[in-house]
Amino acid sequence: MYLKEFEVRWNDLDANRHLANSSYINYMSHTRLSYFMEKGFGQLEMIKNNIGPVVFYEHMFYFKEIFPGKPIRVSLQLKGLSEGGMYFEFQHNFYNSEGKNLARCNMMGGWIDLKTRKLRDLPVSLLSAISELDKTVDFKVLTKEDTRKFKQFPKDMI
Repeated sequence: MYLKEFEVRWNDLDANRHLANSSYINYMSHTRLSYFMEKGFGQLEMIKNNIGPVVFYEHMFYFKEIFPGKPIRVSLQLKGLSEGGMYFEFQHNFYNSEGKNLARCNMMGGWIDLKTRKLRDLPVSLLSAISELDKTVDFKVLTKEDTRKFKQFPKDMI
């Protein structure tokens, strides 16, 4: 499982003096980017391939508060991936120094062509990097229908 360690800083806290929601999101983004960079797929590769990620949703589940003073680790696992890699679903877990699971997030997204602004499959190099990720026990091959499972708006609003 891919893990990234973070020191919880003062500016990562909210008014209740525990980790702010925005910090969870930032830690997860940093973890994903670190993984891709380690696999040789950083910003230059994305520019070369003219692609960018788009987040469809992030569902957070909080189990225990996270406070400053001790490092935390954020995991990255593959929960789902479409055949060509157009759609992805990642699962992140937050662990304290003793290994206790403090929070979880399931996030789904896709890849867009930055010129056409349309969803697209991944280049082989990035599809390979994502496919190497540790998979969750409930991993599934995603379809377009999976990206619509939380649609909550009437059709005339979309």
